[in-house]
Amino acid sequence: MGLFANGGSFPAGLTPTPTKTLFSGNYLTFDSATGGGTFAQQFLPDVYEKEVERYGNRSVSSFLRMVGAEIPSASDQVIWSEQGRLHIAYDAATAVASTSTITEVGHAVRAGQTVVISQDLTTVKAVVTSVPDADTIVVAPYAGTDLAGLGITDGAIKLFVYGSEFGKGTSGMVGSVDAGFEQFSNSPIIIKDKYSISGSDAAQIGWVEVTTENGASGYLWYLKSEHETRLRFEDYLEMSVVEGELASATGAGSAANAGYKGTEGLFAAIESRGNIYQNFNSGEATLANSGSDRTALQDFDEILKNLDKQGAIEENMLFLNRATSLAFDDMLGAVNAHYNGGTSYGVFNNSEDMALNLGFSGFRRGSYDFYKTDWKYLNDAATRGLTEDIDGVMVPAGTSTVYDQQLGKNIKRPFLHVRYRASEADDRKMKSWITGSVGGVYTSETDEMNVNFLSERCLCVQGANNFVLFKSVAQS
Repeated sequence: MGLFANGGSFPAGLTPTPTKTLFSGNYLTFDSATGGGTFAQQFLPDVYEKEVERYGNRSVSSFLRMVGAEIPSASDQVIWSEQGRLHIAYDAATAVASTSTITEVGHAVRAGQTVVISQDLTTVKAVVTSVPDADTIVVAPYAGTDLAGLGITDGAIKLFVYGSEFGKGTSGMVGSVDAGFEQFSNSPIIIKDKYSISGSDAAQIGWVEVTTENGASGYLWYLKSEHETRLRFEDYLEMSVVEGELASATGAGSAANAGYKGTEGLFAAIESRGNIYQNFNSGEATLANSGSDRTALQDFDEILKNLDKQGAIEENMLFLNRATSLAFDDMLGAVNAHYNGGTSYGVFNNSEDMALNLGFSGFRRGSYDFYKTDWKYLNDAATRGLTEDIDGVMVPAGTSTVYDQQLGKNIKRPFLHVRYRASEADDRKMKSWITGSVGGVYTSETDEMNVNFLSERCLCVQGANNFVLFKSVAQS
């Protein structure tokens, strides 16, 4: 059979052959708008219909599922109260040592109470002889005639009340101290997303074999992208309340000036009311900048000392990025197999092999138990793994007792929990609906299908003084 050039009766790209044999020029090309290329797809369907999962599980939401709870709320503001400290103490009072006069604005110290006064590790005990006004305290030291003679100089001091003393036949204590408390609030934000596809694209059937992050597997039609939009939105539900920040600035160009209110997320709450530990295992990381050339274990003990000053909650969970998680493994692996310096493998039945071979997931130091896990959100290159400034977070386990303004009573809640808007008429925990004129839904004249997602929620971080945020900052 003869051969035809491009201008003959056969279309371009076709060279007939006398036998049913595949050659480089005897098949039609349909995979290009210009007619060029190949038609190999018809012989290798498995290559093109199977999606390559090169990033593995891309979902980063899991943190709040492990440590939190979701509770409905009918209001656009959540208010709760947290107890204040039981004892009266001031860490920035000012003393005039020669006259034993102490200044502290709005103090609650009363005449007759006994106090401990400290300055640069020098400690003096005294009795309060008078309280001239709401900002002034006059004391009489037990071991001297004035504070100056006992080593206290003019300037900043620390002070706390440890009791009282009254003479025989004297009147009782003047005044009273109400139990202190602090009130906090947060507001939910509305989170939205949408997936849209035109009617023409919906009519073009295309199957893709997938295995998705939520366990689904098999073939998806054109709504493959809708499925991923839903997964991404579910991640946003967690990321929004972890990263959320209140719109505090009010000037031109600010979010508040543009009509946005924001919400206080986990990181913002810890930075505002919790504990921040910078540059763990860097040699100079401390809560109080107390030196350099420190080991990871010394860093961790510094954190324990601070926990003693807070709620001293026995069980805590560590959610760490990869580098910090390995630093904890190395720190604990350097400790003696069973007991050294207060660390034991009790969580692993004191089995060195069980602990070291599997990597540490739990350990005990001092009077505290810690459970450690990797937090994918801090490792993923498209989330906090991109900025690398957050190394991890320590979250207390269990529940806190707080006063709920709406219920009018004390309730127990997880330290972390999500409040979402819901009522008998509408549940806004996670809404999705379809609009358009495609796929059996006829709500508009537009030739498309829109899948809408919405949620309204906020995060309540209660007892934030018991949380620790691990951060990396530039070192000089």
